Amino acid sequence: MLDMKNESLDRLFTAILKLESMEECYNFFEDVCTVKEVREIAQRLDVAMYLSMGKNYQVISTLTGASTATISRVNKCLNYGSGGYSTMLKKLSEEKDAT
Repeated sequence: MLDMKNESLDRLFTAILKLESMEECYNFFEDVCTVKEVREIAQRLDVAMYLSMGKNYQVISTLTGASTATISRVNKCLNYGSGGYSTMLKKLSEEKDAT
């Protein structure tokens, strides 16, 4: 759990959970974040996906453009974090399998 948990973050996460379409997500995140910030978040999810597939750091860096420091941080979260990446990767995999 985030050490910085507070009412403001609760409101943000509640707002994100209320988004109902890809278009709503694009519109919300375009207003809330810079393009760079959104791309960095997406890159981290891609890194987590490739790590879970067993790809090595060099391959992941080539595929995503992520630095080895970013890859290492995501790997640490996958192995010792709160399970957020694993949960999301599982949900994305289940969704892909259902289609």
